[in-house]
Amino acid sequence: MDNQIKIAFEKSRSGDKDERYEAYQKILTVTNEKVDWAYEVWDQLVEDLTHKDGHQRSRAAQYLANLAISDPEMRMMEDFAKLWQVTKDEKFVTARHSLQAIWKVGIAGAPQKELVMEAMMERFQLGTDEKNYTLIRNDIIQNMRNLYDHYQDEEIKQTALELIETVEDAKYKKKYLAIVK
Repeated sequence: MDNQIKIAFEKSRSGDKDERYEAYQKILTVTNEKVDWAYEVWDQLVEDLTHKDGHQRSRAAQYLANLAISDPEMRMMEDFAKLWQVTKDEKFVTARHSLQAIWKVGIAGAPQKELVMEAMMERFQLGTDEKNYTLIRNDIIQNMRNLYDHYQDEEIKQTALELIETVEDAKYKKKYLAIVK
């Protein structure tokens, strides 16, 4: 890991608000591509998924989701449950940012894609008791769209359409369909 990335991780945790945001953006940009230093930060990020600060939990979740493509040991298969838990965080903004990034785990390979799809399908179907479940469903459908765009896999699109078909409220059904079409 080069020194600039080390500094970005430090600032992401402790800089002032502007420094943290700039570091956050840099880390997300760099981790959109494979990196060879993922395991230098992996354990700390997993630990930060339960950090007392919601912003830190959110950043850790987003960084880990991005780093899934840089995980040849497939640690994500074991750590996914901890990452998924942040998508249900008590702070809705933390949960939502984490959920919106979760699809990136799915582009790491077929097993990761299956893991993410199963978690999202279950949440879409069973999550109607959750506060803001229509937004959560929206994010899930958007994640499926992102995965579809990446893989061009009709099965992903079909799964999304089947989930949308179960929605009773016509307003939300229309909204979700607009994402997939």
